[in-house]
Amino acid sequence: MSTPSLPLSGKRALVTGAARGIGAAIALKLAQDGADVAITYEKSADKAEALAAEIRALGRKAVAIQADAASPQAVKDAVEKTVAELGGLDILVNNAGVARMGGFADQPLEEIDVQLNVNIRGVLLTTQAALAHIPDGGRIITIGSNVGLQVPFGGLTVYAATKSALESFTKGLARELGPRNITVNLVRPGPTDTDMNPADGPLAPAVLPGLSIPRYGQSWEVAEAAAFLAGPGAAYVTGSGILVDGGANA
Repeated sequence: MSTPSLPLSGKRALVTGAARGIGAAIALKLAQDGADVAITYEKSADKAEALAAEIRALGRKAVAIQADAASPQAVKDAVEKTVAELGGLDILVNNAGVARMGGFADQPLEEIDVQLNVNIRGVLLTTQAALAHIPDGGRIITIGSNVGLQVPFGGLTVYAATKSALESFTKGLARELGPRNITVNLVRPGPTDTDMNPADGPLAPAVLPGLSIPRYGQSWEVAEAAAFLAGPGAAYVTGSGILVDGGANA
């Protein structure tokens, strides 16, 4: 009796900003589902290499690529290196992102720029570079946020604006790529226990009362949604998004 193949067997994926947190969980889940995986990281080289080793231990190809998501050249080079190392690119997960909390009225230009450059421009340019390689039937998945739809409290204005921009980008690109059966979708995490927003961090007292399920999410729960969108079962899902937010936007 033959063993059924894994849903992503033979696929090649790039997950940006994947040395830790949600990105690392997504990269590992795609590998568990059969994909070879490239990851990018900015500074956490040791963690990125450890994750690549964990993916190789599953019998998959893996490569860790240093790339600043705010650098147009770096993100293009990362795509080209992915294709060279893995032999192609079928799945792009735009995960790299930054948040700078604080009141908008006096938020420094540097904090505004880094969020715009990483969360919007980096996503657009990585996707543009990837489209030179992604074949018909490929997948583009971007990690947005529940605050791209609904902002629960102050201090998130610029971050929320960048994530909201990804909503229209996803819908527009889905229209363009539909004839090629390339799907374009979002995963919208809510409060997730990561270094950026730990479950015992300073935001928790403001966050928890607004959740239907009164706990922070886990990175693997976001990864499950991304893996679904990457797989064959989501071939007719495009221009859409999945909220993984414990009911914060209910």
